[in-house]
Amino acid sequence: MTTLTELNGSYTLDPAHTRLGFVTRHAMVTKVRGSFTDFEGTASGNGADPSSAAVSVTIKTDSFTTGVADRDGHIKSGDFLEVDKYPTITFVSTGAAVSGEDLELTGDLTIKGITKSVTIPFEFDGEAKDPFGNTRIGFEGKTKISRKDFGITWNAALETGGVLVSDEITLELEISAIKA
Repeated sequence: MTTLTELNGSYTLDPAHTRLGFVTRHAMVTKVRGSFTDFEGTASGNGADPSSAAVSVTIKTDSFTTGVADRDGHIKSGDFLEVDKYPTITFVSTGAAVSGEDLELTGDLTIKGITKSVTIPFEFDGEAKDPFGNTRIGFEGKTKISRKDFGITWNAALETGGVLVSDEITLELEISAIKA
């Protein structure tokens, strides 16, 4: 099996097998999950030299979905993502570190025109040849961000105390990329 430090080359995200998702608390008692379905991204580097890692991802905000049309429409509105004014979310790496089979990727995340540095720990799931002769790699990552840090502040107070939508958002990333 290929190890993380043996990876070399350039890769393109495979949107059909990649999930760029999130989880947030709703009404303080349950979780809502969603994802973006239209995005593109590239990664390159030499696994033996983490400083060579370069990752760039662009997400179309109007591809946001939770599977509930009314909720999705609200999230796309000016109360949240404001997709007409901010059609993309971007991530551009600024650094990387490798520890065993784990990759810690740091980069600039831009949502609604506001850029913040985030670090995402990824677990390397491996490398394999698919039936079409493509070399694929897989990673799973998760990190938490504050939506208020990105100017997403809409909320509603609950009668029982608390708020309708939590500030903390967990990003869940399941990555499949194909070697160029």
